[in-house]
Amino acid sequence: MKSQPVLDPLAIAVLDTERHVAAAGWDQPPRLFALVRTADLLEREPHLHAQMGPPDLAAGALTAIEQEGLPATSSIETLIGRIAWPDEVDGCAFAIERMVVPPEAERNLPERPDEAVEALAAHPDRKDVRLVAAVLRDGQSICLLRQRDHDSDDAVATGTDIAPGLVAALLATFDAG
Repeated sequence: MKSQPVLDPLAIAVLDTERHVAAAGWDQPPRLFALVRTADLLEREPHLHAQMGPPDLAAGALTAIEQEGLPATSSIETLIGRIAWPDEVDGCAFAIERMVVPPEAERNLPERPDEAVEALAAHPDRKDVRLVAAVLRDGQSICLLRQRDHDSDDAVATGTDIAPGLVAALLATFDAG
């Protein structure tokens, strides 16, 4: 079966963003990207046109702009809860690494949080994953999931329901104004 080309501007932008994040390897802090319509960006910043290729100039194309200097916090909820976007931003993408364990691994954990994390990290069935969730102001969303032990661009899972809580939190960043 021949794979179909990806034509959705959000999917294209997020696939490119995920590959950009993946190129830096594993064990990264969370990374946040503003998504803007490329045509609008080029209207404001015409000098960027020379850096764009034909896919970047397609109708509806989105450009991801990394938001550097995220505050250090142990709580993703706190971090995302502080985000508000100006009207020029059409969407956002958030990349975060997590460890996933089977449900039974969470039974009988030590009560101290740091000891519980150590126990989960040492679990033999632990999987390290990178999740990239992206949303647009209109509610459109997509999530990508890459596993460390299957670290290949052609082994990235894609779906709209991979991380519904994170999608909802990112959508809420557009209501904060």
